[in-house]
Amino acid sequence: MVSARRSFEGTLPIATMPRLCEVLASTDGLLQFELDFGRDELGISYVDVRARASLALVCQRTLEPFVLPVAVDTRLGLIRQERDEAGLPPDCEPLLVAEDGRLNPTDVIEDELLLALPLVPVNPDSSLPDEVTGHEPDSAGEGHSESPFAVLRELKKK
Repeated sequence: MVSARRSFEGTLPIATMPRLCEVLASTDGLLQFELDFGRDELGISYVDVRARASLALVCQRTLEPFVLPVAVDTRLGLIRQERDEAGLPPDCEPLLVAEDGRLNPTDVIEDELLLALPLVPVNPDSSLPDEVTGHEPDSAGEGHSESPFAVLRELKKK
């Protein structure tokens, strides 16, 4: 694929990626991908991976499912031994391939999507309920409550 500078593009069902499905709230949907194989000016074999998907995750703040758009655009340097990683350019992540040079494109895409997911998924549109934060909603005409650091300030004076 590298010598022929092959390119592939298409869609894959998210459900075909078992490791990714383990962290998702729903396995419905498709992802779009593009893979471009080649060699750079230094002769280093690479694969450019681009993938886009809307993945259903569980918000760790509210424990409700939400959809997170994920986009991957990375260059992977194809190496056969770990010591070859030192010869890769700085913008190139290493991908260790088998001795026969074969790799499973679905596994590569799945790995990159897993790496793109947040460690702790939080819906950016969510907020903690007032019962959890201990704050009462501000009513009209009331000012802000005292600073939470006021107690510390008083302790420091003693």
